[in-house]
Amino acid sequence: MLQPHLSGPWSVSQIESYLNAKAVPLKLSVISSGGWPVIVSLWFVFDENRIICASRKNSKIITFLKNNPRCAFEVSGEAPPYSGVRGQGIAKLIDKDRDGILERLHDRFLGRQDTPFKQWLLRNSENETIISIAPKRLMTWDYSARMTKSD
Repeated sequence: MLQPHLSGPWSVSQIESYLNAKAVPLKLSVISSGGWPVIVSLWFVFDENRIICASRKNSKIITFLKNNPRCAFEVSGEAPPYSGVRGQGIAKLIDKDRDGILERLHDRFLGRQDTPFKQWLLRNSENETIISIAPKRLMTWDYSARMTKSD
């Protein structure tokens, strides 16, 4: 069970359910070596109280996380009524079990088909780094009540 500092309308179980159900890219923000915020969108899975994503081993986002593992993130939908989870956490970079994580990411976002992209991704998994984020703060919002149409 999650144990970060919480704010907003949702309980821990609602946050976990949302992160498990919402198959949209996570927006991940880090600080560059020049001190500027950088944001990328990444596929993610929520597993054992951690947000798991991946990026190319030589990507700037991995370089920035090596220098400073503190990050911020957001998972939210594109259509009203708006709701979501944003937070701050500490990223750990992992170079093991890449195939399993990459396959889970692919299957969550593209389905369980054996696509050419999936084959390419698994064939080149040694070029990927897993990003495992331990949330320290989580903030939720849910505008369903005020954005729902009334008759």
